[in-house]
Amino acid sequence: MRTAEIKRTTKETDISLYLNLDGEGKSEIDSGCGFFDHMLTLFSSHGKLDLNVKCDGDTNVDFHHSIEDIGICLGQAFAKAIGDKRGIMRYGSIVIPMDETLILVSLDISGRSHLNFDVSIPTQTVGGMDTELIEEFFISFVRNADVTLHIKQFAGKNTHHIIECIFKAFGRAVCKAVSDDITIGGEIPSTKGLL
Repeated sequence: MRTAEIKRTTKETDISLYLNLDGEGKSEIDSGCGFFDHMLTLFSSHGKLDLNVKCDGDTNVDFHHSIEDIGICLGQAFAKAIGDKRGIMRYGSIVIPMDETLILVSLDISGRSHLNFDVSIPTQTVGGMDTELIEEFFISFVRNADVTLHIKQFAGKNTHHIIECIFKAFGRAVCKAVSDDITIGGEIPSTKGLL
């Protein structure tokens, strides 16, 4: 099974994270931010991966350090769990509608870190969390997972729906990208021979 455990302790956060890419969509999330817990639960469920997160952070200041550092840990766990990338689909892309909202997430397990975050979130906070932290989370994930990730909003005016669509689509794109590609067997899906 493709699993990874990451422990990270700084003066701002103490995080334990477990990821199973071949899971069933089960999660136990305690980030210190209820809204973000819900988003990670959606990611796990829609991605059919198991995710446990425990974060003790300086939430008396704000949620920035916790959410950014969880992104770091999730990216590190993803890179560790995916291993040498043999036999995977490599690419995962999906469009998710939710009422008035439409979000595209496309992922390339490329070995190159890049994020394109083309999203307009209408409010500055949701569930007590600054909405700008959603992009910060994905920046941290991409840098540590060494993947290319595009997130594009085509429609939507409801902050909750926009962010919820993003995390559902992110989970499904990850699920597709890490799935076995029977057409290439155990090869690395690149003409270079490595990713």
